[in-house]
Amino acid sequence: MPEVQDVFRLHSGEYLKSHNHPPHVHKAIRGIQNCRTAEMGGHKEVCDECAHIKVSYNSCRNRHCPKCQALAKERWILDRESELLPVPYFHVVFTLPEELSSIVMSNRAEMFGLLLKTSAETLKALALDKKHLGAQAGFTSILHTWSQSLTFHPHVHIIVPGGGLTPEGQWKSSGKKFFIPVKVMAKLFRGKFLSALRGMRKGIQGLEDDGVWRDLANTLYAKNWYVYCKRPFKTTSSVLQYLGRYTHRVAISNHRLLRIHDGGVSFKWRDYADGSKEKIMTLAADEFIRRFLLHVLPPGFTKIRHYGFLASAVKKIKLEICRKLMDVVVALTEKMNAVELMMKITGRDITLCPQCGVGRFIFLSGLSPPAVA
Repeated sequence: MPEVQDVFRLHSGEYLKSHNHPPHVHKAIRGIQNCRTAEMGGHKEVCDECAHIKVSYNSCRNRHCPKCQALAKERWILDRESELLPVPYFHVVFTLPEELSSIVMSNRAEMFGLLLKTSAETLKALALDKKHLGAQAGFTSILHTWSQSLTFHPHVHIIVPGGGLTPEGQWKSSGKKFFIPVKVMAKLFRGKFLSALRGMRKGIQGLEDDGVWRDLANTLYAKNWYVYCKRPFKTTSSVLQYLGRYTHRVAISNHRLLRIHDGGVSFKWRDYADGSKEKIMTLAADEFIRRFLLHVLPPGFTKIRHYGFLASAVKKIKLEICRKLMDVVVALTEKMNAVELMMKITGRDITLCPQCGVGRFIFLSGLSPPAVA
């Protein structure tokens, strides 16, 4: 089956002749096209029974590479298992209006940070309000920047437990329904985002001019912003698998690609404007690469963030309080190594020789990447 790597290996050279990108995007391109190939170096292993030799090449470990997400996702899920509480979990989505797209694209780190910050502030403030919950919520936010067709569509997925800690230190359940109306969230989110943007706009490319800002602000204040709350998860155990799909998803995964042909790339996509029907889209390879690279994040940008009683600074203490209030006992789990994780993901023991089915691979020698001229 075709992979994103194949598109880059076949067409990125021609693409780069007419497109300029900063160093971190070039780094992502090199990683994607060279991942698990001789260019990355690797090692040889030999079967201790039949002497069959296996060559393994290194992964690029770039967070935008489709090949490198499976192990990272499983490790992340295992680390989160002990944090689950026996309550309903909800999925909320905050989306920026399309009128902001060009501003966001020109000021990625600042605007992505503002989106995460103000959506979190909205949830925290409304959860504390006694009209809604009257307690401190805890939640995980994940930034995504793409649509199904790979266009630029910045939004935040938030997974929220149904309840929170009251100022008196008690757990208050939200019940089976989400505790904040989406229209209330959308209105406050709009206000918080635009208020914060007004304060920082002189440092935002494209908003320095007072007239430009005034016209944009008037348009955005008059617009209904989109906030969506999905149905609660059926089981607590399904939360992590669902969340793992979002945390380690890249702009398009390999399983959606169908063909690379005649200078084009065909892939499956879901048209949410047409009843979520699955369709096929074909883009010129140049356009496919351009769209994919729209979603390379700024260097060092943290796209997964935790807030409220799940914030890193207080999580250990406050989760323990929650568990005691709910009589939850956490089973200790040992860290899995790469071999154990691969067994969990694929059901295959990667140390077992496929040639004889008896022997085990042992390290033979390292393989250095080719020398750079």
